[in-house]
Amino acid sequence: MKLYPKLYLNNVKEITISILNKYKLKGLILDVDNTLIDYSKNLLEGTESWAESLKTKGIKLCILSNSNHKNKVEIVAQKLNIPYIYFAKKPLKKGFKKAQNILRSRAK
Repeated sequence: MKLYPKLYLNNVKEITISILNKYKLKGLILDVDNTLIDYSKNLLEGTESWAESLKTKGIKLCILSNSNHKNKVEIVAQKLNIPYIYFAKKPLKKGFKKAQNILRSRAK
């Protein structure tokens, strides 16, 4: 199955609870590089409060990164207090299936 985007945003923090509700999404699989952190490995300003806000609304979050630098991915995941998978080898399905299982297991 091929997936195509239905929505384009300038940055991850533009994903709001109303957008997630509109598309009936209960979880997000996030990338690290150029999504949660910039080229200098800095977490985007406001990302921690954005993630916390979604989590308080019941949205499950998981990082799925192709990076083989575990430490880099782990630091971001710890700051956001969310699970992660590194060296995912996207677009292969295995990493996405692991992330799905993590999101399902975290469901209330």
